[in-house]
Amino acid sequence: MREDYQALIDEVSQLLGTPATLEGRDFSLIAFGAHEGAAEGDEEQATGLELDAVRTRTILQRRSTPAVRAFFESFGIARASGPVRIPPDPAAGVVHGRICLPVRDHGVVHGYIWLLDDGELELTDPRLAAAMAVADRTGAQLAADARSEERTGRFLHAALAERGGAAREEAVAALAAAVGEAASGPLVLVAVVPWPEEEDPGAGPLPTALPRLAAQCVRDGALAALVRLRTPHGLEAARTAADRLLRSAGRAATGEAAGGAGLTAGLSSPRTGLTDLPAAWHEARAAARAASAAAVPGGLAEWDAIGPYRLLTSIPRAAGSLPDPSVRELLRPAHSELARTAEVFLDCAGQAGRAAAALGIHRQTLYYRLSRVERLTGLDLDEGEDRLLLHMALKTARLS
Repeated sequence: MREDYQALIDEVSQLLGTPATLEGRDFSLIAFGAHEGAAEGDEEQATGLELDAVRTRTILQRRSTPAVRAFFESFGIARASGPVRIPPDPAAGVVHGRICLPVRDHGVVHGYIWLLDDGELELTDPRLAAAMAVADRTGAQLAADARSEERTGRFLHAALAERGGAAREEAVAALAAAVGEAASGPLVLVAVVPWPEEEDPGAGPLPTALPRLAAQCVRDGALAALVRLRTPHGLEAARTAADRLLRSAGRAATGEAAGGAGLTAGLSSPRTGLTDLPAAWHEARAAARAASAAAVPGGLAEWDAIGPYRLLTSIPRAAGSLPDPSVRELLRPAHSELARTAEVFLDCAGQAGRAAAALGIHRQTLYYRLSRVERLTGLDLDEGEDRLLLHMALKTARLS
């Protein structure tokens, strides 16, 4: 949580004597506070209200679900200019009512401040008027940050271009100035695909409250997020950011968690500056493609760990191109079990015992299937070059 927003939400909590939370207009959690004088984490003692499932999920997962968002928006909070009282609805998981303070700037909503409602606070209470003044200051800050993030996103968008000459160099310099000290520290690019391309590059609503985020934009059908690392080889911050992106985008599209709606993410190798961003962008997108091709659990892959896909994702393929003739028959749906057998066998470096164990079959069954693979492909699996051709053809087919 950013300290400036935390200070604002603490001010609201102190004014009203009840814990408050600040969410962006996309319902991502920005800051939350507890009643002054309560024991750490003892929000129930502070308010006399037991946390309901919606409040707990928002704090733990840092985002409300689409269903919860639709429930609250049905009370007109996106159009309101003053406090809105929302009654409890246990069927929606809202055990306790809420008071919503819209966070606006020049008439545009940028977020919401939420209060648990014990029914004792009147909407005409002068303290709520004071809290709305804090909400207005919060809206001004969110609007300013949004403009800054949009500008930084445009710099990142231009800096990722493979070609660009002086224009790209200027964008890199502007990006370095915008992100400050982060420009010289260890960085990783995260790619999430597919992501709808905005008509205005680098603009449009993007996920908020990502940990250690330096910049983000949409380019080449993917979301690019530049994440600061704590150490040159510690990817935890980038993995966390990628996981949150996958979860939030997946839920927004289908209600699913990570990997939903066909989303995958990839991490580039760490970088110590901004001059190599186009190469890092290639790595991140390639890793995301590999995550999809190899059905990586969680939908996240790292460039340094995708093996042959590092080479295969660099090979341009013409639209509608067919796989190598030797494997076309093997790749038909009717032979999917044989194709998987061959791939696992080759992944296991041709070790029959390991392959049979991985497939859960008897070794004789493995040999029988491999003989059928040889007949279908015309390849000799005792020959190294034939093995290499088959292995690469099977991996390439996954990238289609």
